[in-house]
Amino acid sequence: MKKSQLLLWVLALLMLWGCAGDQQDLPADAQVPLEEETKYVALTFDDGPRRSTITALLNGLRERGASATFFLVGEEIEGNEDLVERMAAEGHQVGNHTWSHTRLKGAPAAEVTDQVCRTDEKLRQVLGEGEYWLRPPYGQLEEDQKPLIPVPMVQWSVDSRDWESKNTEKIVAKVLKEVKPNSIILLHDIYPTSVEAALKIVDTLQAEGYWFVTVQELLALNGIQPQPGVLYRSGDKAE
Repeated sequence: MKKSQLLLWVLALLMLWGCAGDQQDLPADAQVPLEEETKYVALTFDDGPRRSTITALLNGLRERGASATFFLVGEEIEGNEDLVERMAAEGHQVGNHTWSHTRLKGAPAAEVTDQVCRTDEKLRQVLGEGEYWLRPPYGQLEEDQKPLIPVPMVQWSVDSRDWESKNTEKIVAKVLKEVKPNSIILLHDIYPTSVEAALKIVDTLQAEGYWFVTVQELLALNGIQPQPGVLYRSGDKAE
């Protein structure tokens, strides 16, 4: 279900609620159906953009009305600017995955700053001013390096390990086994098997009542105020 459809559904409920106010009260012993809790989840993709795979993924997400978050490698953006623009235009969150996928943990401060700032500058050239959240490669950063990062950072709570198996069914099974409301799922959009798996995951979880949102939306829905230099693993406040 697309976001626009959700808004129409909510408005319809409000109208019905207003009409119900004119009706007689229900008997004390009447059973009132309880609303099911809305379940949100965030799909995230690392290491792109890669034209050979990302186009099919974006098409599939658009068809399903699902949002995602893409953490891009700066040196891969050149020549793929139109894909980055499309991500943002279609409601996806675009983030920073360093310039050359460098392991930041243990790296000198100057290298950390260069890797993050070069990609941030490239994203601003393509998309304009904004806050482009960081996913450190391998999800790792030293505690004393975190003050160097001027934006919120994103890790994950469900690791598909898609790079390891490169098997669509194994990827789907692993994610579905571990996913729960407020999960942040890690995938890589550079593998065709991961793209196929991602769309199967969306189909399955949407049928179970899940809504696919960006990481920024997931935190906001849970009342979390993201802070610079803080690493977020899921939409759960305890994380």
